[in-house]
Amino acid sequence: MYRLSDEIAFISTVDFITPPVDDPYWFGQIAAANSLSDVYAMGGKPLTALNLVMFPPKKLDKSVLKEILHGGNDKVLESGASMAGGHSVDDNEPKYGLAVTGIVHPDKILTNCGAREGDVLILTKPLGTGVLFNACRSGKLSFNELEILLPQVASLNKKSLDIARSFDIHSCTDITGFGIVGHSWEMAAGSRVQIDLFYNELPFYPHALEMYRKGETTGSNKANRKLSEGRLEIAAKLTKEEVELLFDPQTSGGLLLSVPESQSQKMMSEMKTAGIDTIAKIGEVIANPNPCIRVI
Repeated sequence: MYRLSDEIAFISTVDFITPPVDDPYWFGQIAAANSLSDVYAMGGKPLTALNLVMFPPKKLDKSVLKEILHGGNDKVLESGASMAGGHSVDDNEPKYGLAVTGIVHPDKILTNCGAREGDVLILTKPLGTGVLFNACRSGKLSFNELEILLPQVASLNKKSLDIARSFDIHSCTDITGFGIVGHSWEMAAGSRVQIDLFYNELPFYPHALEMYRKGETTGSNKANRKLSEGRLEIAAKLTKEEVELLFDPQTSGGLLLSVPESQSQKMMSEMKTAGIDTIAKIGEVIANPNPCIRVI
């Protein structure tokens, strides 16, 4: 973050991922949306983006790279930003993402440290991408079943933020690699509060629970569970597979917004009218000098 003046602060973010799906155009879109989300999570507007590409030209045809970049560029244009160039590296495995620069008014910067007692938590996208991507790779889930979900996965958080800006956002983060519990914990710790998550209100993508029941998992679940040790109480009666969804790492996840309860219904109504159908009130903020997460 760099403050240029009393009116403008710059946000600079860098993020890239390995292919969540084999389709290169979808890969580019999802990776770009994932990178742009970091700016939206801070209340900013993306201005420019630089491609970050790692690609094995001796293993994959350059037409694959062309489609990855095509997908990424389409998302950058959709965000209203400009693609300003980039950098490529010869690597054994393809990876792609963006370095994004955005702007925000210094008085309107959003952080994950401002949640207040009495706030409710609003989540703008479903959960479960981690296990779904892995299940598709292992053959437990067909690409046709996954592809139906990809437009929502690749959707920008721009529309959600544009609507949320007209309300009193006390805290905001995007749900990515640490899963819903990990990012809720960061908000609870930064805000010095307790966060209660309503398990039955958590939105999950179709097939996510089914894939855990089929024995699929991700490489991050164990680490995400360890991150919450001593900080998480699961009061709800859940199966082991339902618990795993709490630690599922997200790619291009939604925004988690902490807002006054009195404003939550109007915000959700406006988002649903705008086509954000999976918006959900998933928790509340409780006063507690010992920050923690409780799933009820």
